[in-house]
Amino acid sequence: MPYRLPAIAAVLIWATLLGGCQTAKVLIPPNLRPPAEDDGAALKLAEQRLQQTTPCCSSFADFSYQTMLPWQPQKFTLGSASMVANLDGTHSYFLAFRLPTHAKLPYRIALKAELNGRWLHASYLFAPTVVLLDDGFQPIGTQDIGLCEHMGWSDETTGAFGSLSVTSDKAHYLLVYSSAAQQSGKTYWEQSPATFSTKATLNMNSAGSFSVPHGPDGVLWIGMMNTTYAKAVDNAVCGKPAKGDGVLNTLRTSLPLPWSSAGKAAEPAAQKTGSAGSGSP
Repeated sequence: MPYRLPAIAAVLIWATLLGGCQTAKVLIPPNLRPPAEDDGAALKLAEQRLQQTTPCCSSFADFSYQTMLPWQPQKFTLGSASMVANLDGTHSYFLAFRLPTHAKLPYRIALKAELNGRWLHASYLFAPTVVLLDDGFQPIGTQDIGLCEHMGWSDETTGAFGSLSVTSDKAHYLLVYSSAAQQSGKTYWEQSPATFSTKATLNMNSAGSFSVPHGPDGVLWIGMMNTTYAKAVDNAVCGKPAKGDGVLNTLRTSLPLPWSSAGKAAEPAAQKTGSAGSGSP
């Protein structure tokens, strides 16, 4: 009798599991599940959160520039835990740095924004605006940084890259925020997001290009330019390349072949020169 009770219990549990399996939904791996219907839900929520935050600063002298600009790019997260500035009537998260005083001019500052989102077509980027300030906190240059996509072999070399050149010895401080134009802009992305099909995963379409919208928050890497970032910045894709005539047409133009029109035009000329130079003894 003591041995029959566990056996009966096991049979009952097994029967319950079998019955549940008939009505349970099929589990789909996260990478194969369709994305959320509202692609811009996260972006809208982030924008609302930013607008509801009370700004701490509205003039360049209000910021604290105690943090030294890193000697190589470092990661900074801008979001709900960050302070908000109100510059030119626009709310924005920000970063403030002291610039190196003994760096050899000119030097470059590297920036990289990471995709903020799980799915590419539902992601956005924090697009930076930079302001160089003198020792009296007066602006000597403002620039919306253009971001360009680079897909590298590591996380360090993958993202939306940009750079800033510092050429004036009057530049003492750096303020990074996102202007109204940046927050409403987009960045070209060479890899298009896949269009999910309920029929089969193989029906996903990844052809074409894509533009990632900018948003109010996200991850930004910033610091003095190093070799790794310089290669990524210089080789990044900033827009859709112009359509050419094809490799074969380019080669024919650069290197005329014997059967090409240029080669045929050159052949009679060579024969004529040869006949003129030859003569009977």
